[in-house]
Amino acid sequence: MPKIKVENVEISVIKVDGDDYISLTDMVRDVENGSALIEKWLRNKNTIEFLGIWEEMYNPSFNSPEFGGIMAEMINDGVAQPQRLKRLNEIAIHQMRVLSETDNRNLLK
Repeated sequence: MPKIKVENVEISVIKVDGDDYISLTDMVRDVENGSALIEKWLRNKNTIEFLGIWEEMYNPSFNSPEFGGIMAEMINDGVAQPQRLKRLNEIAIHQMRVLSETDNRNLLK
């Protein structure tokens, strides 16, 4: 598996359907409570709101009712449950595919 080195940390690069993805867990491997940091970020209401806004803007097949359920869960419980996190991961992968398309690279700026 190819790797890149950033600030003396080796980070795995995984290819999925021709697109490259970096490993967040590799990025925080040497950070105290690094995996808990990623989990907390993925469960954060602001992160989930961002994913929803992004999907509304760039995904014509975005499932608003499903996302509404995720947001309602966030408002009631303050965190997303594991089954919802799996779906959010799928949404994040879709977003990375959108960003990897040449016409959309300017969205990162």
